[in-house]
Amino acid sequence: MTENEEFEYVAPAVRPSIELGPGQAAHEVAYRTAHDLLSRRFPVEALEVLEPALADDPDNIGLRSMRAWAYMLRAQLAKAEAELRWLVERDPSDAWSQHSLGRVLERQDRLEDALGPLRLAAAMSDDYDHHAAVYRVSNRLAQRQE
Repeated sequence: MTENEEFEYVAPAVRPSIELGPGQAAHEVAYRTAHDLLSRRFPVEALEVLEPALADDPDNIGLRSMRAWAYMLRAQLAKAEAELRWLVERDPSDAWSQHSLGRVLERQDRLEDALGPLRLAAAMSDDYDHHAAVYRVSNRLAQRQE
């Protein structure tokens, strides 16, 4: 490869049938596969794995979390918001879902709406990134009011 050529990352092909280990359910394999793909920033491929698993188990919180993450990576913010609202409704104490919802709302420039979930996530987790998000959104809101 020469200096001017770009290297393109390509996701591995998703096997149509994934072998299950002893005691594993198909949705567990889908979750782990999707997590691996999303951590390597392959949301389209992750969604291809998640959709059939969610068709079989539509209320699976883990799979729905992975789908929300995939939508966020693809900047499909309306779909991500709907998925995250569903997750927050089921478990308001989930700091990841609260923070992610706040970030999605922030990315849509809905700062007033974003601040509540971001504050909840920061209070629940005491995570630096969660506190930084609250600070960032609060400052942006204050700048708008000036």
